[in-house]
Amino acid sequence: MKPVTINFRSKAAQTLADAQIQQSIEHVYTGFFKGRLLAAAETDNWEDLRTKGKAIKDHTIAHLDYYLGMLADSVEKNGGRVFFAADAAEARQYIIDLAHKRNIKTVIKSKSMVSEEMGLAEAMNTEGFETVETDLGEYIIQLANETPYHLIAPAVHKSRSDVAKLLDDDYKDGDRIPDATELTMMARKKLRGVFERADMSVTGVNFAVAESGSIALVTNEGNGRMSTTVPRVHVAVMGMEKIIPSIQDLSTMLRILIRSATGQRISTYVTMVNGSRKFDEEEGPEEFHLVIMDNGRQKLLEDPQMRESLNCIRCGACLNACPVYRKVGGHAYGWVYPGPIGAIVSPVMTGVKDASNLPSASSLCGACHDACPVKINIPRMLLELRWRTAEGSTDKDERTSSAKERGIWKAWRVGMMGRKRFDIGSRLANLAMRPLAKNGWLKKAPPPISGWTSTRDFPTISARSLKSKLSKRSKGGK
Repeated sequence: MKPVTINFRSKAAQTLADAQIQQSIEHVYTGFFKGRLLAAAETDNWEDLRTKGKAIKDHTIAHLDYYLGMLADSVEKNGGRVFFAADAAEARQYIIDLAHKRNIKTVIKSKSMVSEEMGLAEAMNTEGFETVETDLGEYIIQLANETPYHLIAPAVHKSRSDVAKLLDDDYKDGDRIPDATELTMMARKKLRGVFERADMSVTGVNFAVAESGSIALVTNEGNGRMSTTVPRVHVAVMGMEKIIPSIQDLSTMLRILIRSATGQRISTYVTMVNGSRKFDEEEGPEEFHLVIMDNGRQKLLEDPQMRESLNCIRCGACLNACPVYRKVGGHAYGWVYPGPIGAIVSPVMTGVKDASNLPSASSLCGACHDACPVKINIPRMLLELRWRTAEGSTDKDERTSSAKERGIWKAWRVGMMGRKRFDIGSRLANLAMRPLAKNGWLKKAPPPISGWTSTRDFPTISARSLKSKLSKRSKGGK
């Protein structure tokens, strides 16, 4: 599905000017980020776990076709059905067609970034199905008609007052603000009837185990388990990279995921789904469908510079550690995946030209790399994408820089490659800047370098180099 137009600069400016949102997203640092540090410190073999997690993902991605085939075979042996979707539209249509064939009326969802990627809830509502998010954060976001703000806490930017207005039609500014427990109970009251009448559920997949055909869901709310057992049809959706080889690997991946995401040793619920209900089981769906989606991931897989991003386990640790995300928030990134990892996958999956600002939305401090539980080198990939947006790599359609801009930087490069060239270039630059400068400072530069003086004064380039000044001084005996 084509994302909305990504306008990072304007959305970032809006967020920076919103004091309420700035206060709300500070919880990303005080809660998740510090929680991860504490959980890692309390885990004796934390670095060994990270190294092992990286090795598991590297191996799986290198043999992805083999493990996808194994997963499909295992799911079908368990009585489930598997559908491979080339893109979001194909995945979305499969689920809609299935719902029509099974005479579905009400669909409940448990948080899935892939379903957000395919715009599933909106499409199903348009088709006439009652489609309701059941994770509290996602439910709030659905009521607000917004996209998630964070991979783990999609409504982290909302205040309790904001939430009360969404959950209670009678709530007005100035009323007593309900506490978190009261807000939760208000949502539970609204959602209980939806669970009772739901006849299809759509959930995400934290990990899919190839050898057993199991899918693992990690949640802190009971809705995930209800979604996989109450409705008669359960559809799980996943990107093709969310696969691991074995149950033993799952043990490692769960430990690093949960500690990195929320700072917990273990989440409240870890749910394993193994297909449809068997004849001797009391609960579970009559049908189980697994939709495995590409939607641009093949581009990442085929790109040796970007392939490492498929190792991501969507824990959100890089967002919590990123000083840029903690100021500009999730909506500035313009699509489903915010933060440092979003600044990589969004440009590649949607086209570099459509998301050209995202690779530059980083200080390159390396905090994301340090925080990543599978050691993804995010800064390296951001630098690669910055180069592609400037030079266009092998695909000139990716290029976002103008011919004039590239010409200026090429001239600068030539001038910097020799002492005499540098001195001549400095004198010429000084002559060009003199008419525009005042007292040695340029307050407003002309295009195409006007951006350099939009928020600061720029000193005029010296007509003489430091070396020549020191040489003249030494000849004068000083």
